[in-house]
Amino acid sequence: MSLFKNAKFYTTVNHLRDLPNTSAEIAFVGRSNAGKSSAINTLTAHTRLAYVSKTPGRTQHINFFSLANGHYMVDLPGYGYAQVPEAVRAHWVQLLGGYLQTRAQLIGLVLVMDARHPLKELDKQMLEFFASTGKPVHILLSKADKLSKNEQIKTLAAVCRALQPFAERQAVGAQLFSSLKKQGMEEVDAVVAAWFAQWEAEYARPESEQVAENGEEAT
Repeated sequence: MSLFKNAKFYTTVNHLRDLPNTSAEIAFVGRSNAGKSSAINTLTAHTRLAYVSKTPGRTQHINFFSLANGHYMVDLPGYGYAQVPEAVRAHWVQLLGGYLQTRAQLIGLVLVMDARHPLKELDKQMLEFFASTGKPVHILLSKADKLSKNEQIKTLAAVCRALQPFAERQAVGAQLFSSLKKQGMEEVDAVVAAWFAQWEAEYARPESEQVAENGEEAT
């Protein structure tokens, strides 16, 4: 069963000081109107788990959802849409940037881009900004159903080529995705499941195993 299925709303925060004490988290982020909320709803098999609006930029807080494996999925505010007062926009930037740079529980980022317009300047800035953490990124090229099969192949290949400089600093991958056609669901599920499995192998082992390993290293 998909690890996203049966996801449940956990909490929402508007200030870094209010971030909950959770276990491992993966986060979804993307340009406003890139299809992030639709992707979350499709993956979780909920029609309105993440708010979908015809007005870009409606995700204004950091929203947490609990997953069946005991970990968490996080829906981050969209970036790149500015029909808000400057003070509000500055707060969003501080909230999003602070979370991405300092959140210890964050183990990987799913970056959603419109397949018709991938790797816009703000997307590249997001990749560059997050690269300093060394944590993995997986790109969903959403709305892939808007492209022909040939266009899909060419777009994915072009994005993968453009990602090569980032791959020197962090694990980064890309795939095609369509909420409408439910395309690519198994692939993103497998990627995120591998992130959680790696985290559990490194940080969630029984204390007895860690003590035994430390004892072997000391001898």
